[in-house]
Amino acid sequence: MSGVEPGSGDLGAFWSTARSCIPALPEPIPEAWAFGATPEHADDLLALVLDGTKTGTASALWDIEADGESVPEVGELSIILDGRGRPRALIETTAIDIVPFSEVTAEHAHSEGEGDRNLAAWREIHERFWQEHGQRGFAPEMPVVCERFRLLFDVEDEGRVSVSGDETQGTSR
Repeated sequence: MSGVEPGSGDLGAFWSTARSCIPALPEPIPEAWAFGATPEHADDLLALVLDGTKTGTASALWDIEADGESVPEVGELSIILDGRGRPRALIETTAIDIVPFSEVTAEHAHSEGEGDRNLAAWREIHERFWQEHGQRGFAPEMPVVCERFRLLFDVEDEGRVSVSGDETQGTSR
């Protein structure tokens, strides 16, 4: 997850719009975060979410623990930020698996939407990422949190709103 800082006023407006489109959403604003480690990476991965290519993500359990965060849970909602910290999408976690890096499946690699979407490319991309950005680096047996999600709502740069999937009763993260 990127260190992109959300603009708090933007979050309130985004959440108000999302709740007006999906009345079943809870009142509290969910956690907001960006994919990747740089603003450019955040924008690239967000684009994959918005076009439906990216329906999964992976995090190093070591980093989650080092940051004092909790492992995502099925049903949790997240506001996804762009590289400038603007809220752009709402996702709901649909599945969580924690496995060693060496046991991440080809299906999960494909769901992440990066590169040519095969397992070899996923391993190369993620090994390099965790070597460069992971708090404890990389190891072949490191625990990886494989998260699957669905896009519920998004706001395009031009301000257009899109509601995806069924209305949710999810909980915030």
